[in-house]
Amino acid sequence: MALNKVVKNAELALEGVQSDMTLMVGGFGLCGIPENAILELVRRKVTGLTCISNNAGVDDFGLGLLLVGKQIKKMISSYVGENKEFERQMLSGELEVDLVPQGSLAERCRAAGAGIPAFYTPAGYGTEVAEGKEVREFNGKPHILEMAFHADFAFVKAWKGDTAGNLIYKATAKNFNPVMAMAGKITVAEVEELVPAGELDPNHIHTPGVFVQRIFQGEAYEKRIERVTTRPRT
Repeated sequence: MALNKVVKNAELALEGVQSDMTLMVGGFGLCGIPENAILELVRRKVTGLTCISNNAGVDDFGLGLLLVGKQIKKMISSYVGENKEFERQMLSGELEVDLVPQGSLAERCRAAGAGIPAFYTPAGYGTEVAEGKEVREFNGKPHILEMAFHADFAFVKAWKGDTAGNLIYKATAKNFNPVMAMAGKITVAEVEELVPAGELDPNHIHTPGVFVQRIFQGEAYEKRIERVTTRPRT
């Protein structure tokens, strides 16, 4: 019989989250972000957080809400161009920032989940990204050593999940959520639709339930668009 990993809501799902922890937060832009988990982090007023996320949300949504509340000490990200508060805190020295090439960010999460402590990549060689890192040459090309990321909690958002923690993501939400789900000591998944174990087609599951410790059905998803770009009407 499959384990039932369902918790009632975000408050129970985030039990054990404390200040000064390292958190992974899934999503790509504002797509597929764990909105309910982020709001619960805001409510709990935990501080000193290190957040590993592809981006930092916008000023009034997503991780931007934690930045406004000065709850994040360090951001490890790839793209942060849509957040003025992030820019202000970084330039003023209030926020520590580690910018990572997007592919390296994904692989450093995936490596942690696969039990790989480190790997070599050519991405970032010759730039500030490589400062202080070991360099080796492979096939005549220099590579830098990147360490796998680990997190106390990983928060991910899926389109559909079952009571055993198996997850299916939709479209762009497949970018960072699956690799982060593998890498947290405790992985919390919020889903739009929660179904009994056995109802999901095994061929369609992206994250097996073995990686997920807690799952809950989220509510009131805003699904905001980060930047609306349209053509003039003709």
